[in-house]
Amino acid sequence: MIVDFDVAFEDHVLKGDQFVGSGSNRILYLHGAGASSRHGHRLLRGALQQRGLGSTCFDCIGHGETGGALAQSSVASRTRQAQAVADARGLPQPLAVFGASMGAYNAIRMTQSHRVDALVLIVPGVYTPDAYEVPFGPAFSAVIRRERSWADSDAWDILSRFEGRLLVIAAENDATIPLEIPERLVAAATRAQSRQLHVVQGAEHNRLWSLLAEEPSRFESAVDMVAAMLT
Repeated sequence: MIVDFDVAFEDHVLKGDQFVGSGSNRILYLHGAGASSRHGHRLLRGALQQRGLGSTCFDCIGHGETGGALAQSSVASRTRQAQAVADARGLPQPLAVFGASMGAYNAIRMTQSHRVDALVLIVPGVYTPDAYEVPFGPAFSAVIRRERSWADSDAWDILSRFEGRLLVIAAENDATIPLEIPERLVAAATRAQSRQLHVVQGAEHNRLWSLLAEEPSRFESAVDMVAAMLT
């Protein structure tokens, strides 16, 4: 069963859905930037639902059915949107927070405001604090396009205090996220209950789960690895 919902946030209405699980429903799934929306993550969410693991996902401002202008949002706003959805939907804590691309950084930030015992970061992007509150647009792009602007991200420090389970999934041929970022994220999580980096061979930044789905045994193995984070 899939349940659609609306959550009021400032002057917007966030559109989302819950893939209802028969076992647990504590996954908050955060999509990436660009043309991303919640619908791009149905492969993994559907497979997890079949294993009894429900997930909640929504379209951030400027994306999908929520719509609006990207300039009305920022990385910081996306974190606040995620917090608003988790609270409005009454997601049980501790949360399991999944984040793809930019959403991975928002997922890391969620550990500062909510109890989180599992983080799954997929082709993760991280950002310098200088970019956090800057509205999306030319000014934001100028900050993040500085050479290695991500190197001084606070993500490393935040993760150094995380005590749950961490899984970072990287794409071998990611032209957007250098492998150094997922490697450093795992290395930073020194207090984590467990930490693992999995590099999907042949995958690209926007073609990871769809590539795996072409080989059912490979896809199922990857989903099992993700599902193990919640047990």
